[in-house]
Amino acid sequence: MVSRSQSSTIRYVLGGLLAFGALNAFGGGYYGLSGAEGVPTEWLEGSPFSDYTVPSVVLLVVVGGSFLVAAVAVFVRSPIARTSALTAGTVVLVWIGIQVAIIGYVSWMQPATAIGGLLILLLALGHQQDSPLPPDAAVGPPASSGR
Repeated sequence: MVSRSQSSTIRYVLGGLLAFGALNAFGGGYYGLSGAEGVPTEWLEGSPFSDYTVPSVVLLVVVGGSFLVAAVAVFVRSPIARTSALTAGTVVLVWIGIQVAIIGYVSWMQPATAIGGLLILLLALGHQQDSPLPPDAAVGPPASSGR
């Protein structure tokens, strides 16, 4: 059983990793769409891609989008938080697996990304689904009765 404070810690760490992953994917996707200066197109030889446009769009939209949706869901305690985090972790692991299969090992970021994806999956599995506050719930200390 996970205590309430452990659940909060898991939620914040999981949400933080997802938000960081989203920023990383958005940055990488933007960089690729901007021409990926300094990244050899020779890495794409033998792949279905002649440049980084399609992989960059997939990184930006699919990977970054899944991370962003999951991060928001985790932070706002959405009922889809756990499922979206598991999905985002799976998406990034598939992404990095395909990337390594196509271009091989070229950067320390590949294993770091895989470790991050596995960590997201583990945290998502341990994430207790919080029930969101109802829209009419009072926030803050209870009102005094004036006695």
